[in-house]
Amino acid sequence: MSTALSDLLMRLDLEQVETDVFMGTSPQSGLMRVFGGLVVSQALVAASRTVLGRSPHSLHSYFLLPGDPAQPIRYEVERLRDGGSFGARRCVAKQGDRTIFIMTASFHIEERGLDYAPIMPDAPAPEGLPSIEALAAALGQTLPEGVQRYLQRDRPIELRLVDPSRFAPRAADAPRRTGQRIWMRAKGALPDDPSVHQAILAYLSDMTLLDTSLVPHDRSVFDGAMQVASLDHSIWFHRPFRADDWMLYDEEAVSTQSARGLCRGSLYSASGSLIATVMQEGLIRPKAK
Repeated sequence: MSTALSDLLMRLDLEQVETDVFMGTSPQSGLMRVFGGLVVSQALVAASRTVLGRSPHSLHSYFLLPGDPAQPIRYEVERLRDGGSFGARRCVAKQGDRTIFIMTASFHIEERGLDYAPIMPDAPAPEGLPSIEALAAALGQTLPEGVQRYLQRDRPIELRLVDPSRFAPRAADAPRRTGQRIWMRAKGALPDDPSVHQAILAYLSDMTLLDTSLVPHDRSVFDGAMQVASLDHSIWFHRPFRADDWMLYDEEAVSTQSARGLCRGSLYSASGSLIATVMQEGLIRPKAK
């Protein structure tokens, strides 16, 4: 298990300080704000700890203020409903007297029913693709400095890009790209507890999705010309999975307008099962020159 993954698991093991109140911390990695995926995953852990006999099937959240990595985050859970089949929770994340994030989540007992999902799109197997580290070494100085730093950073999630040319200039006559596909998995074996795998998926679901809104414009979050920030994040969990097995994140830009970008992501297991669907809208504002 990588050091970064071990650190993430430690930060997902929230401290309970009161009934339905939990505290979380952030790594001191030099970032100016808390990574949104960490807040989503910690909020999901907090809400899940107040539910028995049900698993999360959906969550919907809003990022209200950037979190300060130097301060702990207080997660306050409200029990909205506990019915025969479904339960609902609301979680508010605070730093001091500032509310930085809110989430609602719904939980469902395991039931039998109809079963359908779209077929996983074609993609080369992750084992045949270079690691992020090998990609950074091979492309070297041909990549923008921001991309180089991102590829070389120690992270809890292993990434394999299906098409690394997404970061290269596009020829004038080349068809416009509208999305990207990335294989992802935890960088080490995880415990068998399904709630851990759900939290890890919530974490990684925020890693590259908003950047996809810039793909049709031949831009990325690394070019320094855009102010980028997540505004909301929703996840639907469909089928059982392991986050330490390879998952294909098929990401698509849905719309860009009014300095906002909307993206959709579908996560598939290596065997082709649809695991989860993610939607995210964020600020993509061109910086004033």
